[in-house]
Amino acid sequence: MADHMSGSEVAITAGDYRARVVTVGAGLAGLTLGGHDLVLPHSVDEVPPAWKGKVLLPWPNRITEGRYTWQGEHLEVPVNEHATGAALHGLMGWAEWEVVGTGADHVVLEAFVAPRYGYPWPLRARVSYSLDAATGLRVDITATNVGTSTAPYGSSSHPFLTLDRAVVDGCELTVPAGQVLEVDEVLAPVALRDVASLGLDLRTPVVLGDRSVDHAFTGLPEGGWTVTLRDPSTGAAVGITSDAPWVQVYSGELVGRRGVAVEPMTCAPDAFNSGMGLVELEPGQSHTLTYTVTGSPSPSPR
Repeated sequence: MADHMSGSEVAITAGDYRARVVTVGAGLAGLTLGGHDLVLPHSVDEVPPAWKGKVLLPWPNRITEGRYTWQGEHLEVPVNEHATGAALHGLMGWAEWEVVGTGADHVVLEAFVAPRYGYPWPLRARVSYSLDAATGLRVDITATNVGTSTAPYGSSSHPFLTLDRAVVDGCELTVPAGQVLEVDEVLAPVALRDVASLGLDLRTPVVLGDRSVDHAFTGLPEGGWTVTLRDPSTGAAVGITSDAPWVQVYSGELVGRRGVAVEPMTCAPDAFNSGMGLVELEPGQSHTLTYTVTGSPSPSPR
């Protein structure tokens, strides 16, 4: 039974990796390698800022104005980011999930996504966190349509990569994407652009400096890609690897730029309107998004 602000906490370990998972939002509350933070942590006794570690479904990112049309029906979901007038990050980031399996190196959580006004499709959601001493943390986010009609669907996760919570300005960021979604002043999509046209070509390592990034990237390598945050002064690094077709990257102003949010996404922002990457989840069908988080410790001094 949840008795903390973020529900209950489960800790898992493998080798030098340790992760903490909370039941509210099926969230990743911490990941360390040899005691060094790889994601920005939060306590089970707090409401995490900036969606730290949350699982995002049945849509990631935004639905502009909370409105969309599906199979001829006009639907509205609640706007929860009034600064941009958007419905942000789905329905399950603040829901209590149930722990249905756990071991020394893994934990599995499940939740029922109840149909409601604006999203009238019942889903069964499942999130698995597993640690490996060599490869780090693997996350699998699965949803199954348990209804009788096809549902629009997308998913993501919201970890902030960090190198021991240091300000990221001196770190190198690598994002192997060829395209980026241009957005307007309220972060609504405008057009898909070449990364160079917006000054966001991060395919080779770029020191962040005071650069501000809050964009969705695509045109990623087929078969898998890795976004990497690296400290050039020590060689320490952390990366997220996935084969998702999109990734949102955010330079972390809301968390003091002590981490970079790297969010593998199954679809584009506002995909419920644009259709870009939108999953059409048929009755009985399941969809899984997978990503891994791997750290590289600082080289030992000679």
